[in-house]
Amino acid sequence: MLRTLRQRVTPTDIVVWLIGIIILVFVVYGSIVTLIAGNYTLENWISLTISGLAQGGVYALIALGYTIVYGILRMINFAHSEVFMSGPFTAVFLADALNRSGFMDRQPFISLALILLLSMFVSMCIALLLERIAYRPLRNAPRLVPLITAIGASFFLQYTFRGLYGSGVKAYPDIVALSGNFTLGPIRILKTQLVVIVASLVMMLILYGIVQLTKVGKAMRAVSEDKEVAALMGIDVDRIIVITFALGGASAGAAGILYALLFPVVNFFMGFFPGLKAFTAAVLGGIGSVPGAFIGGIVLGLLENLGPNLFLDGLGIPSPYQLKDAIAFAILVFILIFRPTGIIGERISTKA
Repeated sequence: MLRTLRQRVTPTDIVVWLIGIIILVFVVYGSIVTLIAGNYTLENWISLTISGLAQGGVYALIALGYTIVYGILRMINFAHSEVFMSGPFTAVFLADALNRSGFMDRQPFISLALILLLSMFVSMCIALLLERIAYRPLRNAPRLVPLITAIGASFFLQYTFRGLYGSGVKAYPDIVALSGNFTLGPIRILKTQLVVIVASLVMMLILYGIVQLTKVGKAMRAVSEDKEVAALMGIDVDRIIVITFALGGASAGAAGILYALLFPVVNFFMGFFPGLKAFTAAVLGGIGSVPGAFIGGIVLGLLENLGPNLFLDGLGIPSPYQLKDAIAFAILVFILIFRPTGIIGERISTKA
């Protein structure tokens, strides 16, 4: 038994587990010290939780694009962050025009719907162009080739939009109907946060329903299992892949508008960090799984907003909120080390 254990457990495994245990000890110790110190009230924790849910919902919608494309093509579409950027960066011009004309003040919800539709349409078109021009010719190439192509396409889109729209930051106008907050006892939630949470949940349910309950969704799952067998069964694989990119692009465009409600400024580089964090969320939940993308996004959003104050404040770290990005990427590293299939992914058995 000892010999078998030595064969299965390597010195690298021991070092990794020791690092994980040390970090866990610091996290538990910092959390206990923070809670005992009582520097944050119940209202503070509730506010951070609501912010985490709103931000996590945005991450979940972006992560959906990563996870369904990976499920079909077994590739990571690193240009998806620019698909996310393209929608709100284009729709800001429509928002500005509606605001200057006074239509946004008279019909705020119709204006928001028009802005959302334009963002989804633009992001969907960019995703379809990526599939047709950059990925379809490389479908049978080694996996490294489309990965490099995706990185190149990401830079191309960034600087194309920089050339078209400029390198400056553009701001979305305030929507008066969504200003202020709701108060329910100790709970105070901004209207924009409430809209983002509800909208992200509804969109995820719609997309999950499409994948699980429709004929197209059944075809998508068949192509994900085996493209060759699906083609022999009469499924148009190219059409299903196009639909997959369209759904991922539309969800990214919707996420872009929800993100703009939380942080109402856009530029050509706005997709980089949310894209990386959405990829982290997809891996955290189990890449290739739609529910996994949602769970991973929500968990990551909560950890980003609660973690710095809960884990790091008790350790005496100044400005702990500045390290929220470090927490997100540390989660990615440890998920890849300890459970690369994610929270609800299937366990991969190791064969000798």
